[in-house]
Amino acid sequence: ARPSAKVVVMIDSPAGAMNAAATPVMKRATTRTQPSVASPPRPEKATNTTSTSKSPTHSCGTDGPYTDAYQWDTREDCEVRQILDRIGDKWSLLVIALLDRRRLRFTELRREIDGVSQRMLTVTLRQLERDGLVRRTVHAVVPPRVDYELTSLGVTLHETIQALVTWTESHQNEIAAARAAYDARAAHEAETAHAR
Repeated sequence: ARPSAKVVVMIDSPAGAMNAAATPVMKRATTRTQPSVASPPRPEKATNTTSTSKSPTHSCGTDGPYTDAYQWDTREDCEVRQILDRIGDKWSLLVIALLDRRRLRFTELRREIDGVSQRMLTVTLRQLERDGLVRRTVHAVVPPRVDYELTSLGVTLHETIQALVTWTESHQNEIAAARAAYDARAAHEAETAHAR
């Protein structure tokens, strides 16, 4: 019983009061410090959008704390991703390739591009024109005639696309072999799973 009474006396003493007063401070400090262990919060999309609109030629999110490709490449409002989506579209690639150093009419483009609908070709040309990659010229004749050609910016993109086409032609046999091996492996796995 006496040791318990002694403990009571220590708490009631000034030193004990200081320790008791310090205890909540330590808890508050611990509460303040604890979130810093976790990862910092992701920046809000609105902030990144504002930054992008001020510097449209700058990669989205590269001026913030997150500079990896995952951050800017997945946001729909990122201008870099929007441009990549445009030039990576199969119809856009074909249109740019066909307009290399020549002008073509709408009907000529549609005849050259197998499988494209009139509506899809119209949308593709309109978007490429909006991006400054294709120039549309309307001739005041009867019947009306509209020609399409690459702009100077579109010509620079064609050079990049040509490199991609060259790579594809060089490695098409390897890709075909990889596809065949994958299909055979997948068929074998399917048969094995069915047998079980």
